[in-house]
Amino acid sequence: MSDAQLTATHPFVKGEVRPGCEKVDPIVVADNVTRQFGGLKAVDVEHLEIPRGAITALIGPNGAGKTTFFNLLTGFDKPNTGRWSFEGSNLAGVPAFKVARRGMVRTFQLTKSLGRLSVLQNMLLGATKQSGENIFRALIPGLWRKQEQEITARADDLLGRFKLDAKREDYAASLSGGQRKLLEMARALMSDPKLVMLDEPMAGVNPALTQSLLGHILDLKKQGMSVLFVEHDMHMVRHISDWVVVMAEGRVVAEGPPETVMSDQAVIDAYLGAHHDTDLGDMTAAEVEAVHQEFEAEDEADFEDDQKGARS
Repeated sequence: MSDAQLTATHPFVKGEVRPGCEKVDPIVVADNVTRQFGGLKAVDVEHLEIPRGAITALIGPNGAGKTTFFNLLTGFDKPNTGRWSFEGSNLAGVPAFKVARRGMVRTFQLTKSLGRLSVLQNMLLGATKQSGENIFRALIPGLWRKQEQEITARADDLLGRFKLDAKREDYAASLSGGQRKLLEMARALMSDPKLVMLDEPMAGVNPALTQSLLGHILDLKKQGMSVLFVEHDMHMVRHISDWVVVMAEGRVVAEGPPETVMSDQAVIDAYLGAHHDTDLGDMTAAEVEAVHQEFEAEDEADFEDDQKGARS
């Protein structure tokens, strides 16, 4: 980053703003986290801290290691080296379901709703510590009926907030792509998380639902939750994030407030490639959308290649 940015300060940060800088109140701290696939080191994060109570964007070009890093933090993959903590507790080696129980929940780029269950049933699955899940307690309805009524009421409240109450009894498979994103986000809130991690929440979403999703993400912060999300849409990143972390080739190459990071030439070169002469902060909505569509096309091509490889 430039000399001016290296000497800059920010309320989130102790000292100077730089890659791997120490935060005033971090909710996640990661050290020496690496993940290698054959000869490719997909993640090589020396040190990273995620600020509490903020919306943090994790950006970077395709293949930068963003989703792999997400998978490691949430227990869906195992690192070669490293450790990380959430709320001061070590999470290295902790399985995904226990990570979620501790208050770190995530959504996926490709939604994981259970299509043959109703929208309400999908929501009920997100609640934790349900007495009726115990095989012996399940035989005595009096032990869990009141709790189930409370959980159902909470699910209905969230479905109303996410404008999915009219779909309450519909199969999840009948929802549009954007509605499934909303369902997955609403289901994540059933566990009262402290950190919500969203993997490309805007991918495949109809523009008509984009503003709704943006509003819900901002609401998470208002409700006292921290948010970490992966996104290619620079228009979204610029307007809702408090902090931006940039990854390239598995490493954290820059971080800072969006207005600073998006004017850094090294970030522009790494992220935009052919668009390196354009400042992200000065891009029009149409230009941002054009770049976003390029990334979507690349993702689809990569997916098709993966499918061909799986069939061969």
